[in-house]
Amino acid sequence: EVQLVESGGGSVQAGGSLRLSCAASGPTYTINYMGWFRQAPGKEREGVAAIPTYGGNTYYGDSVKGRFTISHDHRADTVYLQMSSLKPEDTAMYYCAAGLLGSNRDSLVPSTYRAWGQGTQVTVSS
Repeated sequence: EVQLVESGGGSVQAGGSLRLSCAASGPTYTINYMGWFRQAPGKEREGVAAIPTYGGNTYYGDSVKGRFTISHDHRADTVYLQMSSLKPEDTAMYYCAAGLLGSNRDSLVPSTYRAWGQGTQVTVSS
Protein backbone atom coordinates (compact mmCIF):
# COMPACT_ATOMS: atom_id res chain seq x y z
CA GLU A 1 0.00 0.00 0.00
CA VAL A 2 1.27 3.45 -0.90
CA GLN A 3 2.08 5.64 2.08
CA LEU A 4 2.15 9.44 1.98
CA VAL A 5 3.83 11.90 4.30
CA GLU A 6 3.14 15.62 4.01
CA SER A 7 5.24 18.49 5.29
CA GLY A 8 5.49 22.24 4.91
CA GLY A 9 2.33 23.58 6.49
CA GLY A 10 2.33 26.50 8.88
CA SER A 11 1.03 29.97 9.55
CA VAL A 12 1.43 32.89 7.19
CA GLN A 13 -0.06 36.32 6.67
CA ALA A 14 -2.39 37.05 3.77
CA GLY A 15 -0.46 37.56 0.57
CA GLY A 16 2.31 35.25 1.67
CA SER A 17 3.51 31.94 0.28
CA LEU A 18 4.01 28.37 1.46
CA ARG A 19 5.20 25.19 -0.20
CA LEU A 20 3.81 21.81 0.76
CA SER A 21 5.59 18.55 0.05
CA CYS A 22 4.30 14.99 -0.02
CA ALA A 23 6.62 12.02 -0.25
CA ALA A 24 5.21 8.72 -1.45
CA SER A 25 6.65 5.34 -0.52
CA GLY A 26 5.75 1.71 -1.15
CA PRO A 27 4.41 0.38 -4.46
CA THR A 28 4.18 3.74 -6.21
CA TYR A 29 3.92 1.90 -9.55
CA THR A 30 0.28 1.23 -8.57
CA ILE A 31 -0.68 4.90 -8.77
CA ASN A 32 -0.89 7.32 -11.68
CA TYR A 33 -2.23 10.49 -10.07
CA MET A 34 -1.36 12.50 -7.01
CA GLY A 35 -3.36 15.37 -5.67
CA TRP A 36 -3.87 17.90 -2.93
CA PHE A 37 -7.13 18.35 -1.12
CA ARG A 38 -8.17 20.57 1.76
CA GLN A 39 -10.81 20.60 4.41
CA ALA A 40 -11.82 23.50 6.61
CA PRO A 41 -13.85 22.99 9.80
CA GLY A 42 -17.48 22.35 8.99
CA LYS A 43 -16.84 22.07 5.27
CA GLU A 44 -16.49 19.20 2.84
CA ARG A 45 -13.12 18.12 1.56
CA GLU A 46 -12.39 19.87 -1.74
CA GLY A 47 -9.96 19.24 -4.55
CA VAL A 48 -7.15 21.77 -4.78
CA ALA A 49 -4.83 20.41 -7.45
CA ALA A 50 -3.93 17.16 -9.18
CA ILE A 51 -1.19 15.89 -11.47
CA PRO A 52 -0.51 12.63 -13.31
CA THR A 53 2.69 10.98 -12.09
CA TYR A 54 3.75 10.23 -15.66
CA GLY A 55 3.66 13.91 -16.61
CA GLY A 56 1.07 15.89 -18.47
CA ASN A 57 -1.64 18.39 -17.67
CA THR A 58 -2.29 19.72 -14.20
CA TYR A 59 -5.71 20.39 -12.72
CA TYR A 60 -6.82 23.02 -10.22
CA GLY A 61 -9.86 23.95 -8.23
CA ASP A 62 -11.42 27.22 -9.32
CA SER A 63 -10.59 28.97 -6.04
CA VAL A 64 -6.84 28.43 -6.41
CA LYS A 65 -6.25 28.82 -10.15
CA GLY A 66 -3.48 31.27 -10.87
CA ARG A 67 -2.23 31.19 -7.27
CA PHE A 68 -1.24 27.56 -6.62
CA THR A 69 1.07 25.34 -8.64
CA ILE A 70 1.36 21.56 -8.36
CA SER A 71 4.45 19.70 -9.50
CA HIS A 72 5.81 16.18 -9.29
CA ASP A 73 9.35 14.87 -8.98
CA HIS A 74 9.22 11.39 -10.47
CA ARG A 75 12.62 10.28 -9.19
CA ALA A 76 11.81 11.34 -5.61
CA ASP A 77 8.16 10.20 -5.78
CA THR A 78 7.28 13.55 -4.28
CA VAL A 79 4.53 15.99 -5.15
CA TYR A 80 4.68 19.67 -4.26
CA LEU A 81 2.11 22.41 -3.90
CA GLN A 82 3.46 25.94 -4.21
CA MET A 83 0.90 28.32 -2.75
CA SER A 84 1.17 32.05 -3.40
CA SER A 85 -1.04 35.07 -2.74
CA LEU A 86 -2.58 33.18 0.14
CA LYS A 87 -5.92 34.33 1.50
CA PRO A 88 -7.57 33.72 4.87
CA GLU A 89 -10.09 31.48 3.10
CA ASP A 90 -7.23 29.15 2.17
CA THR A 91 -6.99 28.20 5.84
CA ALA A 92 -7.60 24.45 6.12
CA MET A 93 -6.03 21.06 6.72
CA TYR A 94 -4.30 20.08 3.51
CA TYR A 95 -4.11 16.43 2.51
CA CYS A 96 -2.01 14.68 -0.08
CA ALA A 97 -3.63 11.79 -1.96
CA ALA A 98 -2.63 9.17 -4.49
CA GLY A 99 -4.64 6.86 -6.69
CA LEU A 100 -5.06 4.93 -9.90
CA LEU A 101 -7.41 6.93 -12.09
CA GLY A 102 -9.00 5.85 -15.33
CA SER A 103 -9.18 9.42 -16.62
CA ASN A 104 -8.53 12.97 -15.55
CA ARG A 105 -12.24 13.68 -15.27
CA ASP A 106 -12.32 12.84 -11.56
CA SER A 107 -8.85 14.02 -10.64
CA LEU A 108 -10.22 16.53 -8.11
CA VAL A 109 -12.81 14.18 -6.60
CA PRO A 110 -11.72 12.89 -3.17
CA SER A 111 -13.44 9.51 -3.46
CA THR A 112 -11.28 8.72 -6.50
CA TYR A 113 -8.17 8.39 -4.36
CA ARG A 114 -7.37 5.48 -2.08
CA ALA A 115 -4.16 6.59 -0.33
CA TRP A 116 -4.11 9.62 1.95
CA GLY A 117 -1.55 11.41 4.07
CA GLN A 118 -2.12 12.53 7.63
CA GLY A 119 -2.63 16.16 6.67
CA THR A 120 -0.78 19.38 7.34
CA GLN A 121 -2.38 22.55 8.68
CA VAL A 122 -2.22 25.81 6.75
CA THR A 123 -3.38 28.94 8.52
CA VAL A 124 -3.57 32.31 6.78
CA SER A 125 -4.18 35.39 8.90
CA SER A 126 -5.52 38.69 7.63
